[in-house]
Amino acid sequence: MALVRFSRFVLTGMIISAVPAVAWSGGGSGYSQVSSAGEGITGAYLYTTGEKIDTSAGMPVLRYREGIVFIMERDTAVEYSYFLPGPDIEWTSWTERAYKEYTSLDRGHYTFRYRCRNRGSSEEWGGFFAFRVKAPWYFSPLALMVYPLLLLAGGIMLRKRTHRLFMERQRRLEQLIAERTEELQHEKQKSDSLLANMLPKGTAEEIMSKGKADKRKYNFVTVLFSDIQGFTRIAEEMNPESLIDELDRFFFHFDSVAEKYRIEKIKTIGDAYMCAGGIPERNRTNPVEVVLAALEMQKYMQGMKNDPSRPAARFWDIRIGIHTGTVVAGVVGHKKITYDIWGDTVNTASRMESSGEAGKINISGTTYEFVKEYFTCDYRGRMPVKYKGDLDMYFVTGIRPDLREPDGSPNRKFFTKIEMIRVLDVEEHVFSKYSEIASPDLFFHSTDYIRSVSLQADLLARAEKLSDQEYIHLRLASVFIYFGYAFDYNDTEAIAVKRAEEILSVYGFGQHTLEAVTGLMASASDPDQESAAGRVLHDAVYDFTGRLDFVSMIDKLYREEKAYGKIDDEKVWFIRLASRIEKNQFLTETARRLRSVPVEEQLGALRAYSGGMLNNS
Repeated sequence: MALVRFSRFVLTGMIISAVPAVAWSGGGSGYSQVSSAGEGITGAYLYTTGEKIDTSAGMPVLRYREGIVFIMERDTAVEYSYFLPGPDIEWTSWTERAYKEYTSLDRGHYTFRYRCRNRGSSEEWGGFFAFRVKAPWYFSPLALMVYPLLLLAGGIMLRKRTHRLFMERQRRLEQLIAERTEELQHEKQKSDSLLANMLPKGTAEEIMSKGKADKRKYNFVTVLFSDIQGFTRIAEEMNPESLIDELDRFFFHFDSVAEKYRIEKIKTIGDAYMCAGGIPERNRTNPVEVVLAALEMQKYMQGMKNDPSRPAARFWDIRIGIHTGTVVAGVVGHKKITYDIWGDTVNTASRMESSGEAGKINISGTTYEFVKEYFTCDYRGRMPVKYKGDLDMYFVTGIRPDLREPDGSPNRKFFTKIEMIRVLDVEEHVFSKYSEIASPDLFFHSTDYIRSVSLQADLLARAEKLSDQEYIHLRLASVFIYFGYAFDYNDTEAIAVKRAEEILSVYGFGQHTLEAVTGLMASASDPDQESAAGRVLHDAVYDFTGRLDFVSMIDKLYREEKAYGKIDDEKVWFIRLASRIEKNQFLTETARRLRSVPVEEQLGALRAYSGGMLNNS
């Protein structure tokens, strides 16, 4: 029979009330409750500090990994058995020890159970003690809320760090690529410069782009051959190193002279120096320029002969031969390429040199016809030439008196005569380029129209008797004024100035000419002109306003500006055009006489073409 009774548990102020101490009697497969008097827990203490646990506020809560010690009533006649699920797997064996300790408890709820019996008796009673071990701070609800935020922040920081490392790596790679690219570019520039020094610019560019250069025929080229008189004897008497140094000094100066006059150096063979004018850029002035270069070479050699600081130079005498004609020019070789020219002209120039005399410039009769207005020449008569028969030859003695300075160099008048011819070269270059790249939408500013402006400027300039210098500036301005339309319709003036600067420098015009030309272009549409050249260019630009095909020209202008989006409001466009035509009357007497239709009739035709948009204006 089981007897039930209540035991009192007092644990550091904790009252486990109404908790029965149950006496268990074993039998069969279980226990039965019996009432019995007995002992129980007298106190519970913290394992680490020995502090008594306060249970007045409810279930005790221990710190994470804290331990607990249970003290039982001390009675030698009583035996105890303990069980704490978790740390214990099963009930402990019966023992007289009246205390039980547990250390380093994990988080969770615990229920400590105990059993008591009198020694030698089978009756048991017992009780339990519930407590909780709280989770560590990193398992607290707040921590569990913070973890996702920390994880998110960590992910963001990791992403930023990864991105920063990636960007730093990318920057290092870009810097490395930039350095390698700069090195490659530098090496390319060196190789391009070397190639450009070996070959003409256009030929070098063609080889770099196509891998080869086509041979071309030039119908108007002047070839110069020079040779040292008695070089074999000099070579026998001079130290080889001194000989090479002297030759290098001569040829270096010849190269600078050839570059000055836009002459292409072809090659040197021993003591022979060969160059040609009119290649690869065709021009009409190459005979004059080649003879000018020959005179400078001759003067340089004479100066060296008279230099007392260079006694060896007194033995050097140079012969120069020049001939003008047709050549074929191109690149030969595959591994060691060279630029060369071929043809009867080359052979004849060589014969001119070998048939000449030391210290003199011998030119053919053909070259003489092109340079006789610039240089004084002594006729040698018809001289026998190997494989050529008898040819007319002339010794060039200098520049004509009216075209030279006191020191024998060409004066301003000489260069003006040359520039009058160079204008034709520039005109041909620009018109050829314009017709090649101009858009089909340029209905008004077509190649025919810009040619007509240039021709009209030439006609008016001759009729108005402009000076040679004014004529040159006017003609060049009339050639370039519409050149920009082929490149950029929205910035034609700036493009025209840029192209003029590039092309004029190629054809030997200086900064003064460029400034005069750009000034004329900038003010061409202004009705107030101070210079005669400005008035002529103005009238050439507005020549279409007095022509019989005025309406046809207006139609082309309208369609062109419509195609390029320059017409927002048609009425405004017609009003501005009418105002411009009315304001820009012809300024020269010649242009007024040549006008085919009065301005009033042209304005009437414009009103009719506009469809009545100008009737109330």
